[in-house]
Amino acid sequence: MPTSRNTNNDRLEKNRRGRSVPTNTAKQNYTAIGLGNDHGSIRFGHVHKQGDVTSSVMLQTPDGEHFLTLDKDGTRKGWTSSMGPGNFQVECGSAKEKNEDSLILNAKNGNIIIVATNGKIRMEANDIELIARGEGGSEGNIRLKATESIETDSKKLLMSAKTAYKIATPGNGEIIANSVLKIYGSIIRGVSDAVAIKDSKVGGQRFQKQVNQ
Repeated sequence: MPTSRNTNNDRLEKNRRGRSVPTNTAKQNYTAIGLGNDHGSIRFGHVHKQGDVTSSVMLQTPDGEHFLTLDKDGTRKGWTSSMGPGNFQVECGSAKEKNEDSLILNAKNGNIIIVATNGKIRMEANDIELIARGEGGSEGNIRLKATESIETDSKKLLMSAKTAYKIATPGNGEIIANSVLKIYGSIIRGVSDAVAIKDSKVGGQRFQKQVNQ
């Protein structure tokens, strides 16, 4: 039967075989204080249940599911964690101008992860800009990946590639213009599977084999 993480009090780390590895003794201090009642509590120097991290400041409700903690040591040194069973709302900028920056999220090092485990992620604004900065082929990239569809709907769709572009599918492909369709290239070559057995007089068999690998 699965065990809730809240009931697992083993603070020891596990190796690949699932065995515990040595670690330091449980955190302890003699200056921790707290103040609370039946509505909630605030604690300074509280040691977390598993004994591996000390919280400098912790705000907590009676059920323990709604809290804010500023951790100071252990595996979560310098962490700020907030958890709640309801909504988490942030509002700002009422005293700012339209073109000023009001909300800034900056990760000086590391990644930013936004996950909706069982829902949607919506971004809505007058304009949305996606900018990727980096050098070399491993950085400066924007990747979109979907298990089903990627749909765009706009008055204009403008795409520009400085070096190359490629549109490929193992299924059907269509290019449709109900008005005028213009295609320009210094050289235009059309290749079909007719060259699979015998190459044409202008070539094309090598490209046909390349795209069918």
